[in-house]
Amino acid sequence: MSINRREFLKYAGLTCIGVGVGGAQLFVTRVKPAFSDFKPADYALKAKRWAIVIDLRKFKTEEDYKKVIEACHSIHNVPDFGDDKQHEIKWIWTEDFEHSFPHQQNKFIPKTVEEKPVLLLCNHCTYAPCTRVCPTKATFKRPDGITAQDYHRCIGCRFCMAACPYGARSFNWLDPRPHIRHVNPEFPTRTPGVVEKCNFCVERLDLGKGPACVEASEGKMMYGDLADPNSEIRRYLDENFSIRRKPELGTQPAVFYIIGGEEDA
Repeated sequence: MSINRREFLKYAGLTCIGVGVGGAQLFVTRVKPAFSDFKPADYALKAKRWAIVIDLRKFKTEEDYKKVIEACHSIHNVPDFGDDKQHEIKWIWTEDFEHSFPHQQNKFIPKTVEEKPVLLLCNHCTYAPCTRVCPTKATFKRPDGITAQDYHRCIGCRFCMAACPYGARSFNWLDPRPHIRHVNPEFPTRTPGVVEKCNFCVERLDLGKGPACVEASEGKMMYGDLADPNSEIRRYLDENFSIRRKPELGTQPAVFYIIGGEEDA
């Protein structure tokens, strides 16, 4: 989909106004999302609404988390800047319970829950704020619910980063390519000035494979079609109490967490 300079300036202007006065949602309804007509191949994994469940009860050691993070970052050419947190790029990472679920705090939370790291990633929200403010439609919703990112469209305005209430996006201040340990030639590398984030492994889904993080978790995570009442993920959610991050915002995240119960016994 092409966009000329006049159209871009019109969209950018409308977006700036929307951010200031709450009109961004109106702007989005008038602009057709990029690649909204995309149709996967017959062998691709398909769903009406992709979702992930993270069963934190099953994460017992630091190695459990490390396997998941490394699986994601290695295949997606996520750069490693070491201890340089200012330029850190992350698709999936850990955070403490207090900052992951700031409105779920009370002094009677079990220590096993309160002190356990929480895996965080893009929530692929049903009502994603990031897609409403992007002036070039570089970030957009796929028909299957995935919040996608087109690196070639991104102009680095970082409106999406400001709009995301979960801190799920990273900005390449520096050239990331020298900091990639082993380049995966099957996935694009990025350039300075580009925003990136978890993409729910769309490139793997299109090849008939599941998300790398879920595969590496060895049964601690699950993915599936949230819209299918007979799917395994729906059965799991029916049988286990789950929570989502910042539900009061109304974004409807597609990442669910199971934090306590029989697995901790």
